[in-house]
Amino acid sequence: MSLPALEEQSGFARTVTARAPGKINVSFECGDPREDGFHPVATLYLAVGLDEEVTARHRDDGEIAAELDDASSIAVDQASFPVGADNLAVKAALALRDATGVHAGADLRILKRVPIAGGMGGGSADAAAALVACNALWETRLSRQDLASIAAGLGSDVPFALFGGAAVGLGRGEDLAPVPLRTESHWVLIPASYGLSTPKVYQELDRQRERADVSVPAPQEVSPEVLHALLEGDPLKLAASVHNDLTPASIALAPELAHVIERTEEAGAHKTLVSGSGPTLACIAHSSAHAERISMQIRDELDLQTIVVSAPAAGASILPNCGAV
Repeated sequence: MSLPALEEQSGFARTVTARAPGKINVSFECGDPREDGFHPVATLYLAVGLDEEVTARHRDDGEIAAELDDASSIAVDQASFPVGADNLAVKAALALRDATGVHAGADLRILKRVPIAGGMGGGSADAAAALVACNALWETRLSRQDLASIAAGLGSDVPFALFGGAAVGLGRGEDLAPVPLRTESHWVLIPASYGLSTPKVYQELDRQRERADVSVPAPQEVSPEVLHALLEGDPLKLAASVHNDLTPASIALAPELAHVIERTEEAGAHKTLVSGSGPTLACIAHSSAHAERISMQIRDELDLQTIVVSAPAAGASILPNCGAV
């Protein structure tokens, strides 16, 4: 749905649209919870070519609210879609306003393409896009690093959605070190018809470790093998080295994932991994043509939705003719 034509107004721009990418976790190692309740992680983020868009429209009454764009390509229950402070994009706009002292408001129209509660950071992408859009809309002129400082308070994945590309994430995932990639990788994403709560996946991980009487210290680095495989652009080496500590917990909560993983690898995927806390699955392909073949076979044999993407993708940005940050 396109926004209605708006009259000219002095001062702030009337609308700004920004996009931000979803992500997969090519590697994810997780330690036991810290004293603050957060789990320390070492992860290799990869932004993929599947993005969210947020259109920020100035409003004079100072209110900030969200709405779902009905052109969204994924099914979203309009009745349960959060429109107030429970929406991460609204939280981002409020945090930007608090940090800068502006008094303006905004309506945030969110075009969703990234699976909800799917382990791909769709909500984090919304937040990153909202930060960039409102920074331009309200002319607050914060640098990307300033926005990243605000983003870190919103969620572990939000700073990465701002920068995109590939990065090692430590701490809660917000301590980023960019990874310069010169080659593309190709993936088939398999979203589920349901979501998994990230806190519940972590709780299940903690229960499994407690039952096994296993204690895991905070990871200090991403596996060198997976990092080198991604840098070399070698999908076979990548398939042999990827790992996600959350996979057993995700499968415990959604047992059918194990069957789908097995069938996708039989269909030709070099490796299929759970993205983040799941339930979205990411299949490693050798090329774009190979990804298309895997995608077609999965759709035909398993009757599942598939999305072919390449990576890395750029971070949050203003769409053309909307200004810049």
